[in-house]
Amino acid sequence: MALFDGIRRQLRTVIQWEAPAEGALFQQWQGNGDELKNASKLIVASGQGCIFVYEGKVKTVLNEACLVNLKTDNIPFWTTVSKFMQFFESEHKAHIYFYRRTKILDQKWGTSSPIKYDDPKYKFPVTLLAYGNYSYRIDDPKAFFVNVVGAENNFYIEDFRQVMSSRLVHPLTDFLAESRYSYAEIDANREEIAAGMDAQLKQEFLKMGFAITDFRIEGTDFDEDTLKRINRIANLTAEAQAAEAVGLDYTGIQQLEAMREAARNEGGGAGLGMGLGAGMGMGQMMSQTMGANFSTANNGSSADTDASSSELMQKLAQLKKMYQAELISEDEYSAKKKEILDSM
Repeated sequence: MALFDGIRRQLRTVIQWEAPAEGALFQQWQGNGDELKNASKLIVASGQGCIFVYEGKVKTVLNEACLVNLKTDNIPFWTTVSKFMQFFESEHKAHIYFYRRTKILDQKWGTSSPIKYDDPKYKFPVTLLAYGNYSYRIDDPKAFFVNVVGAENNFYIEDFRQVMSSRLVHPLTDFLAESRYSYAEIDANREEIAAGMDAQLKQEFLKMGFAITDFRIEGTDFDEDTLKRINRIANLTAEAQAAEAVGLDYTGIQQLEAMREAARNEGGGAGLGMGLGAGMGMGQMMSQTMGANFSTANNGSSADTDASSSELMQKLAQLKKMYQAELISEDEYSAKKKEILDSM
């Protein structure tokens, strides 16, 4: 039986990639134990490529659909007889490797580790995560075989995804450092960042035999510490804008907040005293902010009365702005409004 099996291997005449493994980019033809002989015919189908390796060296790369007659140093039947005592194994080894020439579309990527850089505008450390998609194809099969596949028999789309993810962090970090985008500008400039990275990635992957196309950044995210810093900046910015709308500076906002917190303190007699003092201070501060010196009586002329009424109307309007900007509570607004109206 061993003799007939050896003869059947010698008679193998057609080599082709009939049923590629799912997700295979590169796959060695095994032939179910058949040997490659000089009478064999190699069929390369549409969308496929083929690398012919003889005695450990790449001899031929077929990058188009074709039919090829193979010629090696193995002679049918003669090898069978001469290698009978060596279990029909020839010392002249030839291997066929098939690969996909078609473009691999819509592949997802994500940074395998956080990207860290210093925000150029706010001067705090940023830790960024990013994700997106890309497409690619095998551009230089020989470089792919030598630099990526190596001693492996098969190489899959998932294998390439891991290679891609491991090489994304460094160029993205470099680009963000050079472009000097603040954290708030990242999403607005995703296309520019992707275009800049695309140029760097193309150079990197061409060395390995791949061509990257349609590289995109779909979204970004920040770690918990960075989000805390971002939210703090957003809150302070909102407070500053609200304060500016009613004529307060940042110090005035902080004083107002401190008085409010003290007024809310209900912890015992000391807290009550503090609350009363803070409440009085708050009232004085709002009066000063609005230019107020309230009087319980109006003894002036008609012109003075008109001026006083106009001033009180301005105070009511400014008080309402403070309430709408959420600088004071509804109770504080009602109490101060009543005080102004009573003074009239």
